[in-house]
Amino acid sequence: MVQEKKLVQNVSGWLRIYDDGSVDRTWTGPPEAKFMAEPVPPHEEFIDGVATRDITVAESNRSVRLYLPEITSADKEKLPVVVHFQGGGFCISEPDWFMYYNMYTRFARAARFICVSPFLRRAPEHRLPAAIEDGFSTLLWLQSVAKGESKELWLEKHADFSRVFLIGDSSGGNVVHEVAALAGKASLEPLRLAGAIPVHPGFLRSTRSKSELEKPQSPFLTLDMLDNFLALALPVGSTKDHPITCPMGEAAPPLSGLKLPPFLVCLAEMDLIWDTEMEYYEAMKKANHDVELFVSKGMTHSFYLNKIAVDMDPNTAAETEALIARVKEFIEKH
Repeated sequence: MVQEKKLVQNVSGWLRIYDDGSVDRTWTGPPEAKFMAEPVPPHEEFIDGVATRDITVAESNRSVRLYLPEITSADKEKLPVVVHFQGGGFCISEPDWFMYYNMYTRFARAARFICVSPFLRRAPEHRLPAAIEDGFSTLLWLQSVAKGESKELWLEKHADFSRVFLIGDSSGGNVVHEVAALAGKASLEPLRLAGAIPVHPGFLRSTRSKSELEKPQSPFLTLDMLDNFLALALPVGSTKDHPITCPMGEAAPPLSGLKLPPFLVCLAEMDLIWDTEMEYYEAMKKANHDVELFVSKGMTHSFYLNKIAVDMDPNTAAETEALIARVKEFIEKH
């Protein structure tokens, strides 16, 4: 007789853990939103001006998705490289999910960059710092391509390795900070880290902030996700005051001691974690880092990934366009 496994934990429709240790990430929320969490196959032919390719990096045995905008006569020089880290509280989402495919094809086409999006290991199977290690190993792989030690035709032919940027949403924003800090201690030549863009980064403290208590929850961020994803992702015994989730806190290395590239911190006015995100921005300024702030008015956490809202609501569409334009401006500046 086969014993049926029992559900141990269910986090906001995104993640279920069973008593045998298995993990199910099938979306169980509204069925009309399911398409956003489904994988999009790669296509090396250009569709709407962008081609995609999935490769496996031999050194790490990790997969990476590439987005290449169609090269035009206006592209006089090689294109900057943007390394994207997916969000999802370190527990859910993949770079090939429709929500990311939809957004990063738009980004690559509009801002004229090659996007490199590694499939970061996820908790609870792989607790932190696994995702950070994967993020930094992506930079080391790009360095090896730049030096001719590894092969990747799109990058060899079209990438400007002197203009590499990091971008990540939600927990991916935490990865941006950590990888940028590691890069500041490393020799990455001929690679040059030109900038970093944490978007709605998952910076928190153990104590509830005022914004967590007062601002609206959304399908992309609930208090349940904040608490349970991080309990599953952080090293065993850690709290949200851990340096990865609270880089502006007392347990983290002083921000003033870090060698960091220019930062563009992108926030949403109605984000649940607005208060602690602003703490991070203010701490970066106080530490005399080159840091700019961009705020999407009236928007909630990761709003631009919600294609339904972007298509149906003119304000969400306009704020998404404004975010793309601001990221493009930052990349062109650096």
